[in-house]
Amino acid sequence: MRRTLLSMALTFMLTAPGAAQTVDHAQQYEACMALVHRDAEKAFESAGAWEGIGGGDPARHCAAVALNALGHHADAAERLETLATDIKAEAAFKAKILGQAGQAWLLAGAAERASEVLDIAVNLSPTSPALLIDRAQARAALAQYWEAIDDLNSALERDPELVDALVFRASAYRHLDSAELAQGDIESALALDPNHPEALLEKGIVARILGDTGLARRSWLRLLEIAPGSPAARAARDNLEAMDVNRDK
Repeated sequence: MRRTLLSMALTFMLTAPGAAQTVDHAQQYEACMALVHRDAEKAFESAGAWEGIGGGDPARHCAAVALNALGHHADAAERLETLATDIKAEAAFKAKILGQAGQAWLLAGAAERASEVLDIAVNLSPTSPALLIDRAQARAALAQYWEAIDDLNSALERDPELVDALVFRASAYRHLDSAELAQGDIESALALDPNHPEALLEKGIVARILGDTGLARRSWLRLLEIAPGSPAARAARDNLEAMDVNRDK
């Protein structure tokens, strides 16, 4: 993570040669992004103050990421899109910023806009597995499951050990009533990462569809054990409650 932040900071510095040099902007960027995870509101305020003394594009980026963390997803997405348009950088770097915008649009519930933005990002950086996975999520949110699978296939061709891609493809197959194909992807994902929360959630869902309620229960209970506070765990609890209600009828 630290290496990624330093890489982005250096790229931002190269795109803002006129920024005031009385501040170590690379260090400030790293500190601001770290603060997002501890106190997003303070990070947003810090980014605004920093921009006022020449923080430029890196300050704008930190502010947008902080807004996203605060739940202002649409505002964050718009800022990230604008930044990607304005910044003078290589196509792959612009694509990375647009990828973040697409993720924010997804969180805002604007899957169609997310898909449009991610189309641009993928066109700018067509070999990026991360962007292909992001676009697959947007397409799945639009019930475009075959298109999502196409993107996930492309990502997995570049790296067969992308656990998230395997899990998302399993979910897409499940929505297309191909539970056996979904099961195969889940087994591959869990072979790579036995404690992947979303994989365990999907394993339980697929097992229940295939009539193995015992395996479904064990998968969800394992998920509750290893990641009790995760969104996947909340979904597992809902599934367990629904299964118990149906059993008692």
